[in-house]
Amino acid sequence: MSISRSSTASRGRRFSFRRCAGWGAVALAALALAGCSSISYYGQSIGGHLAVMNAARPIEDWLADPATPAELRPRLELARRLRAFASSELALPDNASYHRYADLKRSAAVWNVAAAPPDSLVLKTWCFPFVGCVGYRGYYDESAARELAGQLQQQDGLEVAVYGIPAYSTLGWLNWAGGDPLLSTFIRYPEGELARMIFHELAHQVVYVDDDTMFNESYATAVERLGVERWLKEHASDAARREYTAFDARRRAFRALTMQTREELSEVYEGKSPSTAELAGRMAAKSEVMQRFRGRYAALKQGWAAAGDPFNGYDRWVERANNASFGVQAAYDELVPGFEALFAREGSDWPRFHAAVAALARLPREERRQKLKEMGGKSGEGLHARR
Repeated sequence: MSISRSSTASRGRRFSFRRCAGWGAVALAALALAGCSSISYYGQSIGGHLAVMNAARPIEDWLADPATPAELRPRLELARRLRAFASSELALPDNASYHRYADLKRSAAVWNVAAAPPDSLVLKTWCFPFVGCVGYRGYYDESAARELAGQLQQQDGLEVAVYGIPAYSTLGWLNWAGGDPLLSTFIRYPEGELARMIFHELAHQVVYVDDDTMFNESYATAVERLGVERWLKEHASDAARREYTAFDARRRAFRALTMQTREELSEVYEGKSPSTAELAGRMAAKSEVMQRFRGRYAALKQGWAAAGDPFNGYDRWVERANNASFGVQAAYDELVPGFEALFAREGSDWPRFHAAVAALARLPREERRQKLKEMGGKSGEGLHARR
């Protein structure tokens, strides 16, 4: 998820967080229009990002420093190769981003808060001057994020999700100041996952549309998947390919399961606002859907274990799953099949693909979403096949 005013790579960019949250230098202009609470929020966002920027040093400096941990050196070398590949082979921006590294000494770059009603997957949105509306609010301090989540639960009766994100994008706004750095929160990811992160974030600097998180994130997700496929085929070792194949197979299976659950929840929630009695029935049906979801997940885990590949990395997500967490994940999944079909339609030519996405971005939101759904097949069918 990113925040920005309109745009493609050739237009002005706006500052955003991905998997994201926050602001940047552009928020300074908004302070004059904001109330006290907004000023406090912008202040932590600006201060948090400046701290990240101040911690970043060029990769070459880290490699030349005798104090740099030995296990970090090959990761920085790999990131440098991935960064060059992104520009030379995927037509992603060749700029200052991801040529520096920062050790944040914490588990996440930012913590996001998302919220949704008990009977809807539609996320609560926050709107800000110049940067539009998004379905999350991000904090550099986890305790501040959890404080907001508690308020939304207690005062507004919303279901909430608080989740750490490993990286965020400034959409190119701060390339003049050194760009987005590589971070300790993801530098040690396996090769394929590290590639995904870099390709995804750079995609946000190519095409980005305000007030359409689903379009932006689905596009960047398609870029990461297609880009990683090419990187692994042409440059990775057999071990790295096997590692990614195993991890990605689990991810696809889990995302297919969550999409199935989102569709079932959507059917439960559809229709006008229910009466008190109808709401009780709706909540009972919701409970049944969530119970099936957790049962299917348990079966999925059993299958992984039986195949000799036990994995429990989704346990915490499943345990805390609610409308907010399902709503967040939808942004990264829904339109991916359409973007993949568009890439194939453009002859798997990266510049043509990015140009076609930019053309879609100029259409009204519902029109571009509908075109992507048509290209990818009926909503969900292509995703079930791929994930």
